Amino acid sequence: MAEAAEETFLSHLIELRERLVKSLLAVGIVFLPALYFSAQLYDVLAAPLMQALPNGAHMIATGVVTPFLIPVKIAAMAALVVALPYVLYQAWAFVAPGLYAHEKKLVLPLVVASSVLFMLGMAFCYFFVFGVVFSFVNRIAPASITVAPDIEQYLNFVMTMFVAFGVTFEVPVVVVVLARMGIVSIEQLRDVRPYFIVGAFVVAAVVTPPDVVSQLLLAVPMCLLYEVGLFAARFLVRDRPAEDAETT
Repeated sequence: MAEAAEETFLSHLIELRERLVKSLLAVGIVFLPALYFSAQLYDVLAAPLMQALPNGAHMIATGVVTPFLIPVKIAAMAALVVALPYVLYQAWAFVAPGLYAHEKKLVLPLVVASSVLFMLGMAFCYFFVFGVVFSFVNRIAPASITVAPDIEQYLNFVMTMFVAFGVTFEVPVVVVVLARMGIVSIEQLRDVRPYFIVGAFVVAAVVTPPDVVSQLLLAVPMCLLYEVGLFAARFLVRDRPAEDAETT
C-alpha cells in the first residue's frame, strides 16, 4: 500500500512538472514576438495616461537599466495574457482526473469563461478605469507641479491594476464552482453577501491607489459580479442531483 501510494504521488509530481513545462513553453513562444513589439505595446499602455496629461508632458526613465527591463516586463505580461487560456487548461486538466464525470464537463466552459472574464477585466480597466482615474488625478494636481511619470512605476501600476481587475472579474466563476461542487450552497452564498461587500471594499482599498475613485471602480463591479455568479449558479446547480444519480 505504501509503495502504491508513493508511486501515485510520484506520478502526480511528474504530470505536474510536464504541465508546468508545457505552460512555460507556451508563454515562451509568445514572449519572443512580443519582445520585438514591446515598444509599440508600451505606447499603447501609456495612451490613457498621456491623453490625461497636459500638452507637452512626457514620461521619463530614472533607472540605469530601466530602458532594458521595461520591454522585457511588457513582453512577459503580453505573453502570459495571450497564453492564459492554454495555461488555465493545463491547470484544469491536472485536477480533472479527481473529478466526477459531470464535473469534468465543466472544465472547458470554465477555462473559456475564466479567460474571457480575465481579459474583460483588463479591458474594463484600460478603457474605462484608467481614463477616469488619470483625469481625476490630473484635475486635482496643483498647477505648479510639472508632471513627468516614471515609465517603470507606471508599468508596475498598470500591471497591478490589470491583475486586480482581471481577478475581480473571476468572481462569477468562483461562485459557480463553489456552488456546483457543493462546497457551499446558494443560500449560504446569499447569507454572506453583506460580508462579501465589506470584503470587496477592503480589498479595493488595499490593491488600488489611495483615491476613492479607483476604489469604487473596483469594489462596485466586484459586488455586481458576485450577484451575476449567484444568478448563474441557480441554473447550473439545478440539475446537479440528476447528474449525480447518472454518475452513480
